[in-house]
Amino acid sequence: MRATSAWFRDLDRGLWLPRWLAHRAETIFRIALSLIFIIGGLGHFVQLDEMLQRIDESPWRDQVVAIGDDPGMLLWLSGGVFILFGLLLALGLVRRLSALLLFVTLVPITVSVHNAPGYVGPLRKNVAILGALLFIYTQRGRVR
Repeated sequence: MRATSAWFRDLDRGLWLPRWLAHRAETIFRIALSLIFIIGGLGHFVQLDEMLQRIDESPWRDQVVAIGDDPGMLLWLSGGVFILFGLLLALGLVRRLSALLLFVTLVPITVSVHNAPGYVGPLRKNVAILGALLFIYTQRGRVR
């Protein structure tokens, strides 16, 4: 077992990493992550009726309505946050603030809409996205 783990560790250390990729990985990561929010945020405006229907079908519908009388307004607000701070994150501006606000906006959406029976694919995806946002938030300087 010990020899196997040493072999994997050596293999991992020996993997080729092009210098250009090492210098641009953080930017690529931010842009790829940001696209999820920019496109998703646009969906909050373009597909409003479908999203309102999903909220109505959610077992957490009453909690969503308790947060705000008008779920449509909540969708517009969250869509605006996703687009604005997704763009700022993609551009590398206020990265930590953007990651924090996207995280805080995504948590209630994940719990209320994506945590419904038969609809767990987006739940798993959102958990991974929340992890990525947490990683960006914890980085004080440039990620290298």
